[in-house]
Amino acid sequence: QVQLVESGGGLVQAGGSLRLSCAASGRTFSMRRMGWFRQAPGKEREFVAAITWSSGNTFHADSVRGRFTISRDNSKNTVYLQMNSLKPEDTAVYYCAAATEYRGYSKPNEYDYWGQGTQVTVSS
Repeated sequence: QVQLVESGGGLVQAGGSLRLSCAASGRTFSMRRMGWFRQAPGKEREFVAAITWSSGNTFHADSVRGRFTISRDNSKNTVYLQMNSLKPEDTAVYYCAAATEYRGYSKPNEYDYWGQGTQVTVSS
């Protein structure tokens, strides 16, 4: 089992920045990839960014590329999502996820473990 705990959400004005953290514990040696997803009210969960744990290769959704950056600290078993130039449409609950196999990276069903989510609200 892998446990994931997100932190860093909050309320920010448009144009502002936030950094989300996701700390992993448990069988972290089994992690192959970690990702961030978000879900706004009434919408499906959507891919934001992912990182391959060993190589550090990153993937970002078109909607956030150039504004958001995913990174990881292997020594702390923690993945980060730096969010800059935030827009009201970025408002959502942000979830961290971990995959134990090298599947695709952009679909929720490609991940095995999920955090509880952290709310990000961007005011206009």
